[in-house]
Amino acid sequence: MADLVFFDTLRQGLWISVLISAPILGVALIVGLAIGLFQALTSVQEMTLTFVPKMAAILGVFWASMSFMTLTLGRYFTDTIVPIIQGF
Repeated sequence: MADLVFFDTLRQGLWISVLISAPILGVALIVGLAIGLFQALTSVQEMTLTFVPKMAAILGVFWASMSFMTLTLGRYFTDTIVPIIQGF
């Protein structure tokens, strides 16, 4: 396999991983920021207050974006990886 094909496939794979992880990481960041602001304003320092809502939000976004993730990974596999395995 040529170096150019290898690096292009690697670049596409990394970009796909960024695309499918962005919704979950974005929601985790926003919820964590909101809870941190709430804790700073009310002086409530409870560890479960940060963990439980963040996990619930992450699970909700994961459930909502599962079809997008599956379609994106499936398309990457069938359009990029399978032709490389078959030899173009």
